[in-house]
Amino acid sequence: MKIGIHGKKFGIKTSEFIQHVLAQFSNSHVDVSVSESFSDSLKQQNLDSKLEVFKKGDNISNLDAIVTLGGDGTLLEAVTYVGSQNVPILGINTGRLGFLASTAKENIEATIAELIKGDFTFDERSLISLETNNRLFNGNNFAMNDFAILKKDTSSMIVVNAYIDGNFLNSYWADGVIVSTPTGSTGYSMSCGGPLVLPHCENFIITPVSPHNLTVRPIVVPDNSHLSFTIEGRTKNYLVALDSRLATVDDTVELNVRKADFKVKLIQLKDNNYLKTLRQKLNWGLDVRN
Repeated sequence: MKIGIHGKKFGIKTSEFIQHVLAQFSNSHVDVSVSESFSDSLKQQNLDSKLEVFKKGDNISNLDAIVTLGGDGTLLEAVTYVGSQNVPILGINTGRLGFLASTAKENIEATIAELIKGDFTFDERSLISLETNNRLFNGNNFAMNDFAILKKDTSSMIVVNAYIDGNFLNSYWADGVIVSTPTGSTGYSMSCGGPLVLPHCENFIITPVSPHNLTVRPIVVPDNSHLSFTIEGRTKNYLVALDSRLATVDDTVELNVRKADFKVKLIQLKDNNYLKTLRQKLNWGLDVRN
């Protein structure tokens, strides 16, 4: 079995856990390779053991899975390594919230055993694809959580003109606009008042960021829609984001959003499911008055 590992930068406190993970794989005779950025972190903590290294853009289709050590952001970074190569991803949560990386690090031995045995199912998630008239994000023009247009370098609102299948929807006078997948509905969109949407619903959620007109509400649209946007404002530079990746654009850029033609496979262990994660992470059903 061949496993790739991608992790966030870690310090001395996490070093012992990382050593334990690597030892567990080694003792199980698993062939391990690590992402370039994680390899740098291992070297900084003197844990480099000459593991094979993979970079973004490499062909990693020979991997049986990628394991991420961190939080949701780390898992989203791993998606940019995988792209359309159909390598499944398992997120081990060493961070705080962890909607996507929902497997607790305290269960690492059992998790690795289940992974090696193949005792899991796949949870496929749709992605957003961004098409522009210039090359952004080094060709990694997809996101599993969301796409966003945001103001930059000014306190003034911007105007985002939105179209669905060529038909005018609205001019959003706001700090920005988010287009979220169902997976991303528990992220930035939710913090701006967007609805929670179950992962396998075939929808996009368009959510304004601090809109000027309070009657402008989030809207759910089919994910086979073609969404397009133009931007206006007092300045000529704006931010566009795909998950946690940012790029600066001007008002001449053409922004078109569609559903990507590939999906991401998340590994779901037998004791995990989305509704359980939702209850745990949002503290549903708990009496928080104590």
